[in-house]
Amino acid sequence: MRRPLIAGNWKMYKSPSQAKALIQELLPKLAGQDHCDIVLAPPFVCLAVVRDQIRSTAIRLGAQNCFWESEGAFTGEVSAPMLRDLGCEYVIIGHSERRQYFGETDETVAKKLKAAVAAELMPIFCLGETLQEREAGHCEIVVKRQLEKGLASLTPPDILRMIIAYEPIWAIGTGKTATPQMAQEVHGYLRRRLAHLYGESTAQSVRILYGGSVKPDNAADLMMRPDIDGALVGGASLQAESFTAIVSNSNQKVP
Repeated sequence: MRRPLIAGNWKMYKSPSQAKALIQELLPKLAGQDHCDIVLAPPFVCLAVVRDQIRSTAIRLGAQNCFWESEGAFTGEVSAPMLRDLGCEYVIIGHSERRQYFGETDETVAKKLKAAVAAELMPIFCLGETLQEREAGHCEIVVKRQLEKGLASLTPPDILRMIIAYEPIWAIGTGKTATPQMAQEVHGYLRRRLAHLYGESTAQSVRILYGGSVKPDNAADLMMRPDIDGALVGGASLQAESFTAIVSNSNQKVP
């Protein structure tokens, strides 16, 4: 059975001092929660602070983005090797907010995924449809395109380093959530596509997270579904109580 993973995406919240305070509140609450992997992805300016606070714990450090070149005259960008040297093990790639506000495309996401894998980071590869695309019945068409274009330049061993996060754009920051059945349908479809592309063994090994207004009161129902392997948590990861509750509820998988 795939080990659950709960990742907290802090987005553009928390200064370094606030990040330190949140971690100090989180650590005792998360003590003993060893049934899943836990990743925290704070803003770039908080990475070193969070790294130092979680150093002796099982919590892992992630970043929210990276550039596709390892170095160069790219003012304001941060490369995958820089993140790795800082202590990151994970990096979120292709989040819908990056696609929506900063012009990221399937092509640039693919380049970032390749750079992250080359730097021995584990990408959390985000994909998902808009409300208009879902209402038009195009959900599978959209996620198929995003999946296949994102992974096109990677090798089968690279795919085993990949985590996929299905996050319907219409459910991010809106308070709306795909029903567990809706989420499972897309997760199951993504796993079938992975099996078609890379074989059943690889498809069964890759973890697929759900992201989109995950909260303590819906986490357990989501986690029970056979192809939902965890959550990419946004707003609820900014409060120790709600994030801890989601982590606790990730232990709901039915064998």
